[in-house]
Amino acid sequence: MCLRRSHPNSTVQCALLALTLITVFYLFPSTSLAKEPSAATADLFGFVADPQGAAVADASVALFPANRQVALATTTDPQGRFDFHVVVPGTYRLTAAAPGFIAVSVNVDLMAGESVQRDVQFLQLASQTQQVKVVASEPAALTPDPSQRIVVHDEALEANPGRPGAPISIPGLPIETASGGIKAPQYFAPGVAGDHGEPIAQFFQVGDFLFPNNLPANAHGNGYADPNPLISQGIGAVQVDGGAFNVREGNHAVNLAAAYLPRPRVEPFSNLTGDYRDIDFATAWSPSNPNTNAWIGIEAAYGNGYLNRLEHRRQFKLNAYRSIKVGRHDLTLFGIGYYGFSDIPGLVPRDVSVPGDTIDPRQSDRTHTAIFVATDSWQITERQQLQLSVFFRTYSLQLRSNFGDGLIQQSEFRTVAGGSTAYLYKFGPKISVLAGFDLRGDAPRGLDLRRADAAGQFQPVASNDLTLGFAAPYVSLDGELTRYFHYDLGLRREEIFFDNLDNISFTSSFNRQAGLTLPKGTLTLLLSASSFWPRVSFSFGEAFHSNDPRIGQGNASGAILIPSHASQLLVQKEIVKTDFRITLARVTNDQELAKIDPDTGLQQDLGPSIIRSVTVSARRSSSFGYVQGSFARATAVNRLTGTDIPEAPRLIWELVGGANRLPLRFRARSEFEYVGRKPLDSGFTGSPVREIRGALFRSFQEGRFDAGVNFLLARGFTGQTVETLHLAGEPAAFPRVVGVRVKSYVGLSFTYHFGPNRGSSL
Repeated sequence: MCLRRSHPNSTVQCALLALTLITVFYLFPSTSLAKEPSAATADLFGFVADPQGAAVADASVALFPANRQVALATTTDPQGRFDFHVVVPGTYRLTAAAPGFIAVSVNVDLMAGESVQRDVQFLQLASQTQQVKVVASEPAALTPDPSQRIVVHDEALEANPGRPGAPISIPGLPIETASGGIKAPQYFAPGVAGDHGEPIAQFFQVGDFLFPNNLPANAHGNGYADPNPLISQGIGAVQVDGGAFNVREGNHAVNLAAAYLPRPRVEPFSNLTGDYRDIDFATAWSPSNPNTNAWIGIEAAYGNGYLNRLEHRRQFKLNAYRSIKVGRHDLTLFGIGYYGFSDIPGLVPRDVSVPGDTIDPRQSDRTHTAIFVATDSWQITERQQLQLSVFFRTYSLQLRSNFGDGLIQQSEFRTVAGGSTAYLYKFGPKISVLAGFDLRGDAPRGLDLRRADAAGQFQPVASNDLTLGFAAPYVSLDGELTRYFHYDLGLRREEIFFDNLDNISFTSSFNRQAGLTLPKGTLTLLLSASSFWPRVSFSFGEAFHSNDPRIGQGNASGAILIPSHASQLLVQKEIVKTDFRITLARVTNDQELAKIDPDTGLQQDLGPSIIRSVTVSARRSSSFGYVQGSFARATAVNRLTGTDIPEAPRLIWELVGGANRLPLRFRARSEFEYVGRKPLDSGFTGSPVREIRGALFRSFQEGRFDAGVNFLLARGFTGQTVETLHLAGEPAAFPRVVGVRVKSYVGLSFTYHFGPNRGSSL
């Protein structure tokens, strides 16, 4: 492990980025498989992949014309490839189906004399087969939580196109940013205030490996996770689940876990997105050989936001992906380089107009990170698979904020290194065994809190050097007792080591080790053999988040492991080709760390909590498009006092829709989100937030050029909390509701597709 106590210079990150680029480019072949159809016909070709990007042989592929009268059909070869030759030009619907997967379909426009590549990827296992699936040349896919959802990028809205934030809007999970600028956005689930990431885990799925994006004991919040380094066009989907029920997910996977899935290929493009205050340019390249799963993307952005406080935002991103198949080995490499800077508006009073939309123009955020992940899935036999993964990361943060008690600076530099191994053996449909081991080490150095004095000089308040070690073996049994009953039972053991060196008060230093054994399981009744019966699943599990040793003022270090208990009941039924789901969830936490103390800038202990929620959703899809609605109601209270947990949403309404066949060949996406009033500190209540996102776009010049309009109609404040402020002209400071005003905007987007295989969806 690379764990250092001194601050390295930028050479470390430059070397890592260079290594990533050299590795990826060295492995890229340059052959081309483009086809040349005749002038009066069109050709369509591509390949079908599973959720991890591996080829799916013998998949059924069909091509339906717009009138759906006559369809062309074929099957994929052993490499997952398919071809349709001498096709009459027109609009088609391309569908793919294979045993064990949910069928997928995409629209294809074929012009005379055109040769089009359109690759198809399955992104979810069929609900009737929730077992671990192992076949030749196919990675394992474990889905122990039936409430798992896949949000496909091509059929969803970008949350903030051309601007900082999460790359994809996930229905039912609001995204909030508490200061503006490049500060990392965080998901909020029903009843869960995820502002600092403690109960919500984020992953980047690289091959079969889940790379953890959360940063325990982060300078600005325990478990902080930032999706900003991802290039949006390189993300194929986001997968979400309950978190506590999957043995593969550990630290911070309490109420929710979200995994970003990179695309195996990105067809070459250049994209320009902007408005009167912001501009963003992204471009990506991949080899012309469609069998080469590789791409590299670059993005640069500048912007000032929509408030009077100009952000002077600068962001630079580098993402690279490569998947290589050698015999029975599937090797996947993924690299990220990121730098971001922004002046931030920060929190302002909800009911008072503040000059410049900020209480302190000195607030800013600077961060950079470099990530490299390598994983190998070895298909030993048709029944056995071994996964080996390693990763390395550097991360730096300098955040200057004013919560009403003066300017503070939170900063750190850390290195992260670790690895994972998992072995899967399938005895038969009755039982499969998965056993694995996760290892990780974090070394946050210069984990400092400083406060500006009257002269504007930062004086130390807290300074720590930490070494955090995580070791977690796990085992899971998965299978069917009968054709109507599926089980998944697992056990995960967490061993955590903390070494806390307090650079200001050495007597407060400590090193400590603790462990937890976490049972997890899901029992599913598959009664869908009769159309009358719904599918019913019950999940249970214990989870945890590692504590931050810097909780508030004083010398008490607190526990280093915070356990939780979760249970979930899911009822699912398809009625009139519409998927209905009802989910009941209950989570208890031994300790809740959901906000920053305005006086110390450190974590604030809000005590043990219990969260109850009910979510009802319905989704209907067709060749024309899709529509999905959800309603969630939750309660979240302190288990000792019965008082409300502040800042956790109690009511969430969501309506999402998309249309693929509008007049004049337009396509559209739209989303309405309503987050009701949230209880805050000291008896205050937050105001509701309403947002309407939308996008209207169209292809031109035979799919080589795309143009679109995206917009946000919003009202309210994000990141609402209670702070004690003393504004100019006021006799004294007093507590009040603060937040960051959400502003409406309209932006334009232009995309140019390079190469002969133009028109591929991004």
